[in-house]
Amino acid sequence: MKYILDSHTHTLASGHAYSTIHEMAAMAAKRGLELLGITDHSMKMPGSCHEFYFLNLHIIERKISGIEVMLGAEVNIMDYKGTVDMEEPLLKKMDVVIASQHIPCIKPGTKEQNTAALLGVMKNPYVNIIGHPDDSRYPINYEALVLGAKEHGILLELNNNSLNPRGMRQNPIPNDMILLELCKKYRQPIILGSDAHTQEEVGNHCFLDSLLETVHFPEELIVNRSVEEYKKYINRYKFK
Repeated sequence: MKYILDSHTHTLASGHAYSTIHEMAAMAAKRGLELLGITDHSMKMPGSCHEFYFLNLHIIERKISGIEVMLGAEVNIMDYKGTVDMEEPLLKKMDVVIASQHIPCIKPGTKEQNTAALLGVMKNPYVNIIGHPDDSRYPINYEALVLGAKEHGILLELNNNSLNPRGMRQNPIPNDMILLELCKKYRQPIILGSDAHTQEEVGNHCFLDSLLETVHFPEELIVNRSVEEYKKYINRYKFK
């Protein structure tokens, strides 16, 4: 299957990534993508940028190196209610918003607490994607997660970096298998994210392909196949 978009990438602005917006876009074009989502970490991630960075994204062209570029944020879930580290006026300005649990920002809780955090953040109308919900440090009720995503029109992410042997997330494969089987059962769409922190990683979903093949995951539930399908879920087009 040909994937024509990558919706989860980071630039220098995230503080622990190493390429610019233009370098990321140039690599996306080189790899034949049609759309690139740049989602730098929001303010509570150590080393990330000030909110002024996100406020000023409106000056960047949305077509770079011949491809469409969506500029947004990967916001941090800060508590078990699903509060994020970006206020609504700024969230509304983001083309796309991924919400994720990160160790520097929220302590792992019980399965009930971690699940409540994800279900809570889904109620935020400006959150479009739940990022990498597969880290065993954050046990989750996956059936509740999938049903919540279906109710709120949220995409669930399968994250390439989670499966990278050099990655920090713990024991993701069994969790991803459960997630994919439930998404099949309930016809819940997913989105693949490279989670690229360098230009070389843009559009790289190499660790995900075998997992998708193993569970015989339906292509029609993978949003990366269609720019138009992706646009149904993100703020820039939902709230035009």
